[in-house]
Amino acid sequence: MDERIKKTDTSIAATIKLAEGNPGAMTVCVRIINEGAIIDPDNFLGGIGILLSLDTFKIYGIRIWMLYKDVCRENLPMTIAVLRGCQMGMLKHDVLNHAIDNRGDGIDVEQVYNQVKERLPAFDN
Repeated sequence: MDERIKKTDTSIAATIKLAEGNPGAMTVCVRIINEGAIIDPDNFLGGIGILLSLDTFKIYGIRIWMLYKDVCRENLPMTIAVLRGCQMGMLKHDVLNHAIDNRGDGIDVEQVYNQVKERLPAFDN
């Protein structure tokens, strides 16, 4: 495994590594740190757990911004739900990657959001 985030990294260091200097990605990562635990209280690592998902799925730099803007229509809870859905096996990694690279093609983010909500009732309350 060649994840970028190390267990000794601060949330700031993790954000810098993931964003690759892209201002949009940096904004999304900061919002994830600040709002992630509120949106997904079942993620025991809070916002950093969501950043770890980005790292695990190899979503970096501009692709973070594309996930947020093009796939999830600038909706942070939907962005987190898509990552959570992928983590829980509701969405395959290759489908997520295709959607990121093709402006959301092949993924129904509202359906994934609703599936996550069904499995995790505290999500986005």
